[in-house]
Amino acid sequence: MGRTGSVRGLRGLLGPRHAGHTMAADHLGVLSLPVGDDGVVIGDDAEGRPLMVGFHRSTPYEVVLIGGLWTAQVLALRAAGTGARVAVETGRAQDWSLLAQAAGAGLECITLHDVGRVPPMGASVGSPVVVVRDCGMRPPRGRVVSSPWQSVMTLLPYLSPVAPRLLRTATLVGVQRVSPQEAEQIGRILGLSRMETDALPTLADGVTLWCAGRERHWVMTTATDAESGLLGVARRMD
Repeated sequence: MGRTGSVRGLRGLLGPRHAGHTMAADHLGVLSLPVGDDGVVIGDDAEGRPLMVGFHRSTPYEVVLIGGLWTAQVLALRAAGTGARVAVETGRAQDWSLLAQAAGAGLECITLHDVGRVPPMGASVGSPVVVVRDCGMRPPRGRVVSSPWQSVMTLLPYLSPVAPRLLRTATLVGVQRVSPQEAEQIGRILGLSRMETDALPTLADGVTLWCAGRERHWVMTTATDAESGLLGVARRMD
């Protein structure tokens, strides 16, 4: 159901595999390589191959997920597992408290903040940050913005009036099961094919269509035993 990408590389969702490339030694200076193994496994593609996203970047990185809390929490937990500090901006701290307490074996690798109250995080190459904005249908504009080594992932439960603006400016967009009406609007904004648009209202729990530019990847996120024990089974509705 759509194109699949390489399982390696930390610069986002990758396209089809190609044969190896060579270049002259004096051209190596133009390459910009990610630092460290900072890829977050977001799930498996239609052929069962794991796909990774690199949240730790030297340039601003904006992610929008139209989907369920469960998927956002799995990604937050996995980002913390790569060494990132995860700051959750949320109006429902009670739904995040168990996760924050369990992550990091007592270390504050996942911290919770009221909406509009995320402090400067001091992100750096040695201490990257992922901010998860779980602020409902209309996340307010605030001082939480993506910057070098600080990525921002905004969770929207459904398509809201602010969603078109967020979708158009995001580097990476994930869409889980939505209504047919929402699917039509999302399809127009993201330039989805008719097949992709028609599939969105039928997606199973845990399945996400991830879009990066013209890249399209259908991904099934399956929890590990530890994640299932903490978060339960995959679900679209909270």
